[in-house]
Amino acid sequence: MRVLLVEDDESIAEPLVDGLARYGIVADHVATGAAALAAAPTDMVLLDLGLPDIDGIEVCRQLRRGRDTPLIMLTARGDEADRVLGLELGADDYLPKPFSVRELVARMRAVDRRTRPVPPAADDPVRSCGPLAIDTRTHDVRLHRLPVSLSPKEYDLLLLLAEDPGAVVARRHILETVWGPAFTGPGKTLDFHVASLRRKLGDPAWIENRRGVGFRLVAPA
Repeated sequence: MRVLLVEDDESIAEPLVDGLARYGIVADHVATGAAALAAAPTDMVLLDLGLPDIDGIEVCRQLRRGRDTPLIMLTARGDEADRVLGLELGADDYLPKPFSVRELVARMRAVDRRTRPVPPAADDPVRSCGPLAIDTRTHDVRLHRLPVSLSPKEYDLLLLLAEDPGAVVARRHILETVWGPAFTGPGKTLDFHVASLRRKLGDPAWIENRRGVGFRLVAPA
C-alpha cells in the first residue's frame, strides 16, 4: 500500500513514516494542505486536520470532490463537531492523537477492506467462517446448520467481523460502524454484545479479543 501522509509536525511525521514502513506501507509525506491537493494519487490519505495553510476540513472537502481514495483523519482536536463534519464530508475514519502505529495500521486495513471494490464473483450473499453462515439477504445466522437468534446489533457486529474472518477489527471502528460515529453510550456496550454473541455461538473462542486493539472472528479448532 502507498499512502499520502499530510502532517505538518515533523516530530510526528518522521517516526510515523518509519513505523508504517515496518508494515510494508510506503508513505509520501507532505506538510501543507496545498501540497496534499497537488499530490499524485495514492491508495489512501492520512490527513491531519491542523495544517498551517488550509484547514484540514477544507482539504478533506476538496479531496473528496471527484475522488474515491480512502481517507483517514488524524486529529488532535477534541471537538466532536469537527470529527462528525469530516465523516459527513466523506472521510472513512478518524483517529485522535496520540495513537500507536499499530492502531493506525489496523484502522487502515479495516478501511481498505471496507472500501476495496468487491469483485463480481463475490456476489454470494452468504458470509461463512467454518460452520458459521450468515445470509445477508435474510439476516439468517446458522451454526452447524442450526439457526442462531441474534438481536439487530449482535447481527451487525457479527456481520462486520465476518467480512474478513481472522482480521482484527479495531474497537473504535466497530463502535462507529455498528452504533454510529456519534455514539456516546456506555463504554462497555461493545464488550456486552461480544459476550452475548459468544454465549449464543456456544464457544467464547469464536470472538478473539486483541487487548488494546479490537476483536476478530475465528472458527474454534
